[in-house]
Order: sequence, then C-alpha cells, then structure tokens
Amino acid sequence: MKFDSSDIIAILRLFHEVKDDVMPRHIERIAKSKPQERNTLIRFTCGKKQYAILVDNSAEDDEDYIQEMAEESGIEHYYNLLPLPGDAILTTYALPYRGKEVYLLRDEPQSARLDIAMVERFGKESRSTYKKRILRGEVSVNGEVETSSKYPVKETDDITIATVEVAIEKPDIEILYEDNDVLVINKPVGLLTHAKGALVEEYTAADLIKPKTTYKSETNRPGIVHRLDRDTSGVLLMVKNDEAARKISQQFTNRTIKKEYAAVVSGVPEQAVAKIDLPIGRNPSQPSTFRVDAVGKTAETVYEVIESSEAHSLVALRPKTGRTHQLRVHMAYLGTPIVGDKVYGSEASDRMYLHAHKLEVTLPGGIRKVFEAPVPAEFQEAV
Repeated sequence: MKFDSSDIIAILRLFHEVKDDVMPRHIERIAKSKPQERNTLIRFTCGKKQYAILVDNSAEDDEDYIQEMAEESGIEHYYNLLPLPGDAILTTYALPYRGKEVYLLRDEPQSARLDIAMVERFGKESRSTYKKRILRGEVSVNGEVETSSKYPVKETDDITIATVEVAIEKPDIEILYEDNDVLVINKPVGLLTHAKGALVEEYTAADLIKPKTTYKSETNRPGIVHRLDRDTSGVLLMVKNDEAARKISQQFTNRTIKKEYAAVVSGVPEQAVAKIDLPIGRNPSQPSTFRVDAVGKTAETVYEVIESSEAHSLVALRPKTGRTHQLRVHMAYLGTPIVGDKVYGSEASDRMYLHAHKLEVTLPGGIRKVFEAPVPAEFQEAV
C-alpha cells in the first residue's frame, strides 16, 4: 500500500495532531523504510515536529515492539507513542486506515519530560514502566521526590530511583501438570497471564513459572507461549526452556493444538451445533475492540449447545484459529453474547462466563496429552 503526504495528513487529523487548515504540502522530509518484511516505517516532519508512522497489522498495541521498530541506527529519537483520541473502553494505539493498522509516534525533546530522560539515562525499562515508577514515588530529581512524568529536567539534573516494595499476595493456583518442559495450571478468573510492563504490580501466572524457566526469563513474560484474558479462567500452559517454547509455539502456528472452552451465553443459539466462519477485524469506531469484518482476518469457531433454558445456554466452543477476542466476538455476532462480557455483551454478572476447559497438545517429549480444567460449578447453576 502506498502512503503519500495526503494519507499522512489524514492520519495526523484523526489523531488530532493538526487542524483542518494544514495541507499535504506542509509534510516534509518523508523517509520510508522496512524494519521487517511485514511492516513499513514512515518518518516525516510537519511544522517543527518530527513524527513516525508504523504500518504493521501484527503489532497488536505492543508498545515495546512498536518503539523497537521505530529505532534508527546511529540516531537517538525520543518517540512518544500516541494513543487514539476519544473515550475508548481500553487505551489503544492502532488506527485502522485503508485496511491497515497504523501507529503514530511523535519525537519529543529529551529534556522535556522526566520519563523520557530516564529511558535515555538508564535504558533498562520502557517509558511506560518508568511512568509507573514515577507515580509510585520511586523517582527523585535533585533529591526531591517527583510524581509527574511530565516534569521537565535538564541534562545536569540528578535523577535517582529508589524501589518501593509493594506486598504482592500470591493467589491459590491449581497445578494440573508439571514436568521438565512445561507447567500447566488452572488459571483463576481475575489473574493476569503476565505483567503489562517490567514493573510488577500484582501477582501473575508468569510469576509462578519465572523461577523455573529459562525462556524469556529476563522479560515480563517468562515461560509464556499463549495467553488467556484476565476474565477468562481455565487451562494455561507455560514452558520451562527455549526448546519447549519452540515446539509448543509451532503447534499453535500450525493449529495442531486443540482447544475447547465452556461458556454461558445469553439466550439460545438458533442451531444446536454449527461452525462460525466469519473474519474478525478491529472496530474503527472503538479500535480497542473487534468485530466481524469482511476484510478482517480469518476466524473459525465451532460451537455446540450442551444445555439451555429460556434465558441462558451452556455451550462448548472449539476455536480453529486464535484471533483476539474471537469467541466473544463470534457469540455476540450470533446475538448470544457471553454472560458477563463487559465489552461485547449486555448482561452484567459476577464474572465473565468463559472458561478454557481443555487443551490437547503434543509435549516436547512426543507424548500427546489432553489437559482439562473442570467447568466451574457456577456455569451449570447459571443455566
């Protein structure tokens, strides 16, 4: 896809970076590159500001990855990844534009903000993590605690970090299986699969395997090869070494891993058993969410009604693909959204009634196994 100055202006307007009187001729010094085969980076200036646009359908709002793609050899940039304007349900960065997902970064002077200065001086963590440290009162400038990430600093200012110990309670987590290569748990609802940044603010599934794994052990995602949403419970498999990660990840890529979920939905699907073959893409009006979209990515789900009443149905869901929010979007599209789904549903509840019931996988040693987390009792009681 060819992006010209007219496209750049349109994107800047959608991010509320320029007014309507700014024209394509105001875009200067356009430089395009390909950090990877699957994406494109466009650097340019508008007025006195420098920007970069990353065109990448696979970035999935991963701030660290996007910042990495925007790096330029031999040149220091201080890019601020701009969130989409508006009151989206979740903070999101991807802008759907002409069938692509684009991200806008603005280059800001290093001395203007404390969090950016910390990235430059220390470089060990992302800017979003340093923002959290600042808010927690861990950062001092010239001996004084500073809690605003926008606080302006000069190169001569002294910046120090004093870690504030936060008590993190470990929840009860049922271990379903463990060997030298993998650890399989029954993830409770409410537990994050991994921390969102380097700063640990709550116990996650990754914290359980971190002392036991060498795979990505120095990141915030140790041992993680797939994820469950915070509000989804059930079978979660983690790995203990790089070889196990390679073999398990390959099965996810090749779709040879079989997954089955249990869900309670509002109403009763018209057909007792059916295959949903509907592509999914981001919702342009709320880009942090997804919808059935003719130009979206292929998504297939097989469902089977296990039990039903006038108000609810207990269904088994067997996804053939692994798109973000796939099961939630597909069931909502049928008019039977998952109970307790705050984004795609309409029926409030004490939890989201989605549970990863079974996971069938070939272990690194060659044995095919099925891991099962029993369907919670409240699922039966809700029907």
